[in-house]
Amino acid sequence: MPRPTPAQLAYGSCTVIFSTLAMLLLSQTSSGPGIAVIALSALGLGLLVALTVPSPGTGTAQPSAEPVADEERVPTAL
Repeated sequence: MPRPTPAQLAYGSCTVIFSTLAMLLLSQTSSGPGIAVIALSALGLGLLVALTVPSPGTGTAQPSAEPVADEERVPTAL
């Protein structure tokens, strides 16, 4: 398994912190099980965000080494 990039770590960590704070403030829970559920869901959300951040070098098309034939070229002037 490849190591996470710094961007993935940053996005995942920020997601965990901000989503935990938002859910705690919105739910106004003070019970132990409620806080545990919120913390676990924030960790899951942070993991999901960290895994979906594209890593560098993926998604780029490789140029073909074959030259384009004359009949495949599009004329630029009329």
